[in-house]
Amino acid sequence: TIVLCEAAGFDVIFIETVGVGQSETVVHSMVDMFLMLQISGAGDELQGIKRGIMEMADMMVITKADGENLRKAELARTQYRGALMLFPEPESGRRPEVYTCSSYDGTGLEEVWKGVEEYLDHIRANGYFALNRNRQNKHWMYETINEALRESFYRDPEVEQRIGDYEARVLGERMSSFVAAKELLELYFDKKK
Repeated sequence: TIVLCEAAGFDVIFIETVGVGQSETVVHSMVDMFLMLQISGAGDELQGIKRGIMEMADMMVITKADGENLRKAELARTQYRGALMLFPEPESGRRPEVYTCSSYDGTGLEEVWKGVEEYLDHIRANGYFALNRNRQNKHWMYETINEALRESFYRDPEVEQRIGDYEARVLGERMSSFVAAKELLELYFDKKK
């Protein structure tokens, strides 16, 4: 986890996602900077499927900007810059920059890293870094509590024994889902008093 990496003394931690949307939302709630990598010419430039993720991005990088793909990468960079201007200004106070780079020939990598450093310097200077960290810490405190309660509830022997019956009643339309949940929660919490 991130906490272990930080405890081990790592200053920079990269988290890679599979790029399907849900995981990005979770990762966004645990990072200082959300950097979105995009391959030019992948066929989904500026389509709605990326909108939610684009709104989370603090910086974008168009990758594989080399050879025959260089023109496509530059075009994608221009298109993304234009699209990002349509979104409201982020709370960080800094609009996302869009860079191109190539791991094949190394072009653009220094500029990307400089952009990362400039973004972090900016949010440290304007107080957003500390504000965001505080929000994240609060969020994960509640997430940890919720997960522990959820796990405790479902592992409770009486709940385990009776939840199937409640589910059958809900599916058979003999009980509403809200009444079933209320009764199961009462069963669980009454034992905790």
